[in-house]
Amino acid sequence: MEIINNSSSVIIVLHEIYGINQHIQKVCEKFSIKGYDVICPNLINVNKPFNYNFQEEAYKYFTKSIGFDSAVCQVKQLLMEAKQQYKHVYLLGYSIGATIAWLCSSEKNICDGIIGYYGSRIRDYIDITPKCPVLLIFPKKEKSFNVQELVIALKKLNIDIYMLSGKHGFSDPFCENYNEKSFQEAEILVDNFLEKINFIF
Repeated sequence: MEIINNSSSVIIVLHEIYGINQHIQKVCEKFSIKGYDVICPNLINVNKPFNYNFQEEAYKYFTKSIGFDSAVCQVKQLLMEAKQQYKHVYLLGYSIGATIAWLCSSEKNICDGIIGYYGSRIRDYIDITPKCPVLLIFPKKEKSFNVQELVIALKKLNIDIYMLSGKHGFSDPFCENYNEKSFQEAEILVDNFLEKINFIF
């Protein structure tokens, strides 16, 4: 999915395990309205996104058929191409997309900033030192790990990191874990982060 406004800045949006669903389309449209060019690669190569009820199947499909290594290679290639074309290149990822963005952050000059929403698998890669500005937003509660411990570990890396009320998926209006207040707070954090980076450049 691509929305081109002939902007000098592009946001590459990385979807969750479900693929390019309504939520991701809405995110792409929102940044397009703000004047960015938007690219959203179909990292799982399916024509129809997985339904939220098939979370287990979607996760198994991603881990067995795609995997983080392959997805990171795909995104890095896209970033290199975008760098030739745009003045500013940003990565925005949700869940596995946030972890993929995080894995790309270790490479120098690959992009100008990374935003990650509830990238729970980042906990497997805390040895990474980002080479660009990073904003990570986590929910206060995750089923599989202690968010606070991860946030404390990552704070040593001099990145912007926040915990907001709610659970995984709090920023997705189509998800049962949607939290309007945290969604609005996250929107402000993202806008401020992008503004700050643009000011630096």
